[in-house]
Order: sequence, then C-alpha cells, then structure tokens
Amino acid sequence: MHIDWGSLGLVFVVALASVVVLTSLFSFGVVGLSQRDSAREAGGSGSGQLAGAVICFALCAAIVGYGIYLIVA
Repeated sequence: MHIDWGSLGLVFVVALASVVVLTSLFSFGVVGLSQRDSAREAGGSGSGQLAGAVICFALCAAIVGYGIYLIVA
C-alpha cells in the first residue's frame, strides 16, 4: 500500500483551516447577536450588529453546504 503523504498533509491543512474559519465565523455571529441585545437595551437599534451576525451565519451555512456538496458529488 502506498500513501501519498503530500496529499494527506494538504487535506489536513485545508481541514484545519476550514475548522478555524468556520468556528470563528460562528463565534462572531454569536457575539454580534449579543451586542445587538446590549445595544437594544441601551436604546439603540442594533441593526448593524444583526446584519453582521446574519452575514456570519449565512457564510457558515454556505461553507457547510459546500462541504456537503463536495462529499456527495
């Protein structure tokens, strides 16, 4: 059996990078929702924080959807 170590390393690096990006985007979305609640309690609208959170969650969904597409296709 022959293992292509270069390809295995590339898969590892891409998987690690995608996990870091996905986790960061999700946490930024949660922080955005938290800041929106704080802004609304202080009398502001919090629409900018909500928009940022929605964008982060949409990017998370797009990345997960693309990953599922790559597995199925």
